[in-house]
Amino acid sequence: QLQLVESGGGLVQPGGSLRLACAASGSTVDYYALGWFRQAPGKEREGVSCIIISSSRTDYADSVKGRFTISRDSAKNTMYLQMNSLKPEDTGVSYCLEDPVSLCRHPRNWGQGTQVTVSS
Repeated sequence: QLQLVESGGGLVQPGGSLRLACAASGSTVDYYALGWFRQAPGKEREGVSCIIISSSRTDYADSVKGRFTISRDSAKNTMYLQMNSLKPEDTGVSYCLEDPVSLCRHPRNWGQGTQVTVSS
């Protein structure tokens, strides 16, 4: 079974940056894509970004395009989300996910989440 562990969350001022990491361990042979969702207080979980492992094709929510960059280090089995120009509306719990078949439309495994707070 695949395990996903996020790290890198924290408190940052508006305009600041954070880099989230998602370390994968266990059975990593058959997943198709990795990605990030987030959940703001009182709101539903929403997709943020996704990367297809074989092609490195990436996808972003409109709200983060130009500010966030998803990447992956295959040697470390770790995925990253570089978040720049952070806004208060980026506050929430960020979750990494694994999808065996699609561009993060059908998640199979989730991490436990890491809190991101953007506030002055």
